[in-house]
Amino acid sequence: MATVKIVTDSNSGITQAEAKELGISVIPMPFLINGEDFLEDINLTQAEFYNHLEREANVSTSQPAVATVTDLWDSLLAEGDDVEIVHIPMSSGLSESCHTAIGLAKNYGGRVHVVDNQRISVTQKASVFDAMKLVKAGKSASEIEAYLMKTKFDSSIYISLDTLKYLKKGCRLTPA
Repeated sequence: MATVKIVTDSNSGITQAEAKELGISVIPMPFLINGEDFLEDINLTQAEFYNHLEREANVSTSQPAVATVTDLWDSLLAEGDDVEIVHIPMSSGLSESCHTAIGLAKNYGGRVHVVDNQRISVTQKASVFDAMKLVKAGKSASEIEAYLMKTKFDSSIYISLDTLKYLKKGCRLTPA
């Protein structure tokens, strides 16, 4: 029976401290603020991020570096020949990080399962918790992936915004 490790990204809202307690891994999402690189929950708190926005800083996001993802996967897989990974990134509709991970996983001989279950924030976090429950129930990585894909549209998230400025600035919204 394989050992299944769960990996997600910080868009799930799971902090590094919570990840450690839960026994999972969280890849921090990178930000470029006024030309300086930051990693969410590593060298940038939420309060600091919002402070930068309020001060009209030049903020952009990026996907995690390939080496960040593969180094984490390699370290987890090095724990044993029976280790498999279920990687739950943010929705492919919001970032290329999911597509990149799917491409990278092809080099891992079926030991890394990337789940594009179209989720972000609390719904992504719920998927992580579902995956953890399935690991405890003895399910394989492929069974967990299948379940998360089957249930991906069973949840909704509603977002209220004070301004559309940042969506427009980040090319997530086109001007009317």
